Amino acid sequence: MNTKKNIIIDCDPGIDDSLALLLALQSEGFNVVGITIVSGNAPATIGAQNALKVLRLVDRLDIPVYIGAEEPLKVPFESAQDTHGEDGLGNSRIPFVTSVQPKANAISFIKNTLKQNPNTTVFALGPLTNIALALKEDPNCFAEISRFIVMGGSYLSHGNCSPVAEYNFWCDPDAAKFVFSQNLPVSIEMVGLDVTRKIVLTPTILEYMKHTDEQIYQFIQQITQFYFDYHWEHETVLGCVINDPLTIAYALDPTLAKGFNSHVEIATTGISRGQSIVDDHNFWQLPNNSYILTDVDQTAFWHLFLSRVCKAEGSQLSQVLPQLLEVRS
Repeated sequence: MNTKKNIIIDCDPGIDDSLALLLALQSEGFNVVGITIVSGNAPATIGAQNALKVLRLVDRLDIPVYIGAEEPLKVPFESAQDTHGEDGLGNSRIPFVTSVQPKANAISFIKNTLKQNPNTTVFALGPLTNIALALKEDPNCFAEISRFIVMGGSYLSHGNCSPVAEYNFWCDPDAAKFVFSQNLPVSIEMVGLDVTRKIVLTPTILEYMKHTDEQIYQFIQQITQFYFDYHWEHETVLGCVINDPLTIAYALDPTLAKGFNSHVEIATTGISRGQSIVDDHNFWQLPNNSYILTDVDQTAFWHLFLSRVCKAEGSQLSQVLPQLLEVRS
């Protein structure tokens, strides 16, 4: 008997967060019990409205959205609106959702839901402020979770907001440090830049989406054009890196990515602020607290994403994927 997996998605929508939400919402094996919002790519109030826009798109406004921390634990808040647009969705001007309002008290929702629903999987796609606050208020609230999958950090890859730091950990380094120091009952599955940088939404893939699901294509095209322009201007990349959907895809199909166990610490100050330091040689001789992804099957990711989000037909998709990914035999 197939039973749906309860999940909480803590996020900061954000263009790539929105794509991750789409993948989770379009996957029958997941029951999204709630979406909690943290300030990151955009302030939390803007992020909450963006989550509602995604829910409206797939007719799931029954799922509650909760606003959480609006500021990091200690450092001043710096959004990524230069990357994601003032509205967090690429300045797409998608109309606001007015029929439903976001709720308050995301931290209470996280704590209470995890106690009432053992074996829930928690995804953290933004800065770890909400997660840190929940654990500070109730250190046992993660005692019975199934998995804890975090988009953040990097191992060997360079940073995306400093030479060494990934944005989510850089935005609230104190929260990241606290969460990684908690001796949680499950390993923190760290989906960092080493693997997410390999997931690039290209103009070719976007064009293919137009031939699968017109409504989803229009939404993705609207929110990613700004992101495309940013990546070209700053990195000379044709397309955009979409970090967050890989966390959802990896949970749905653990075979599409792999890594190793290690102890990870997060730096909080100076030029190394937000750096995830992976003790891959066991210098500190401390217990492993993380599973760090290092390899990803791009073809498997895109097959999963396009078939679920865009309803691409399986045999056709297998035929065109080599073209979409420019794979040469």
